Amino acid sequence: MGPFRTLYIDMNSFFASVEQQLEPSIRARPVAITAMEDEKGCCVAASYEAKAFGVKTGTSVQVARQLCPGIVFLPSRHRLYVRFNLRVAAVLDRYAELERIRSVDEFQIVLSGDATELDGARGLVARLKGAVAAEVGECLRFSAGIGPNHLLAKIAGKLEKPDGCQHLGLDNMPDRLAHLALDDLPGISRAMRARLEGAGVWDVPALCRLDPRHARAIWHSVEGERFVRALQGEPIPLVKTQRGGFGNSKVLAPAFRAPPEAYLVSRWLIEKASARLRREGRVAASFALQLSLYSRASWARSMRCAPTQDTLDFMRMNRSLWRSAWPYIRGGHIAAIGVHLGDVDFLKTRTGDLLKPIAPGEMTAGERASAAADFINQRFGQGTIQFGINRPHPGFFERG
Repeated sequence: MGPFRTLYIDMNSFFASVEQQLEPSIRARPVAITAMEDEKGCCVAASYEAKAFGVKTGTSVQVARQLCPGIVFLPSRHRLYVRFNLRVAAVLDRYAELERIRSVDEFQIVLSGDATELDGARGLVARLKGAVAAEVGECLRFSAGIGPNHLLAKIAGKLEKPDGCQHLGLDNMPDRLAHLALDDLPGISRAMRARLEGAGVWDVPALCRLDPRHARAIWHSVEGERFVRALQGEPIPLVKTQRGGFGNSKVLAPAFRAPPEAYLVSRWLIEKASARLRREGRVAASFALQLSLYSRASWARSMRCAPTQDTLDFMRMNRSLWRSAWPYIRGGHIAAIGVHLGDVDFLKTRTGDLLKPIAPGEMTAGERASAAADFINQRFGQGTIQFGINRPHPGFFERG
C-alpha cells in the first residue's frame, strides 16, 4: 500500500466548457457565463480563452467586453451544468471509487491498490481523462490532485491548470507550496492569515512546521489542529458539517428592485427555503431577513419563534420585518434579498405543546398543509400551489 489515499478532480472552466461542448461554433473562442442578461451583470465563469484576456469570475460585463471585444456572453444554465456533473460522476464511479461530489465541478475519489503509488495514480488519472472526453465530451477537461488526504489532494489539483496532474506528499512538501501565500490555501481567509501572521506564521512552510496544538490555539478551534495535521500529510478524514440553517438569497434584476416587488420575491424565497427545511425533516426557531440597498447601508433583522416548518409562520415573520424596514427602505432600490431559517433541529426531536395541542415530534395542521403543498408541487410542477402572492425570480440556480 502506497502513501496516497485521495484523488481530487477539478473540472476546468466547467460551465463554459459545457456550453462549448454543446455548441461547436464557440469552441476555442472566449466565452463568459453571466448571471444577468444585461450590461450591469457580471461573469460567473469564463473559458480559458477568455481568461487569457484577463476575464475572470466577478468581472463585469462591460469590463469583459473591453478586455476581450470578441467575447461570447451566455446566460447561466445551472440545471444543465448539474446534469453534466452527474454524467461526469457516473463515468468516474465506473473507473474508480467516487467518494464525494464536492461541488458542481469538483469530485473526490478514494485511491486503492496500485493507485496508492504515484505511478498508479497518474495512470488512473490518464484513464479518467480519456473516459470523460470520450463519454461526456472532448471539451470537458479537468485538473487532478493526488495526495495522502483530501486537503493536500485538493491543493495539488489547483497547482496546474488546465488539464494538469500534480501531487503533494512527503517527497515534495512543504517546498512545493512555498510560493503560495497563506490565504491561497483553501480554508485560510484574510482574517485567518492576519491571525497567523500575528502568531509569527508568515508563509506556508512555517504553517506546515507549526505544532498542531498551537494551531488549535490560533484558530480557537480544533479545526486548526485538523488543518495543520492534514497539511503535514496525516490521513485526516472530512467531518460531516452540521447544518446551521436554510437560506435563499437573490441579487435582484432591475424590474424587482422597488420595495413592493422585492417583498414579493422574498415570499418566493421563503417558499423555497421552507420546502427544503421540510425535505430534511427539520424545524427552525428563528427567521432572518437581509436587504441590501444601492444608496445606503444594508438592513437586517431577525425574529425568534417556536420551532416550526410551517411556511405561513415564516411568511408572517417576514411581513412583520418588512413593516419594520419600511421607514428605512422607502423610496430606495433594493439590490439583493436574503432570507434565513435558523436554529434548526429535527422535527422528530421537537417537544410537544399542550396548548396547541401536539405530541412530541407531531406536525401541526399548518405543517401538514405545507407538506401537502410540497407533494402537489413535486407531482405537478413547482408553483402549482403557492402560499399567497409572490414573484418568482429565477436566476443562476434555476435555469437550464
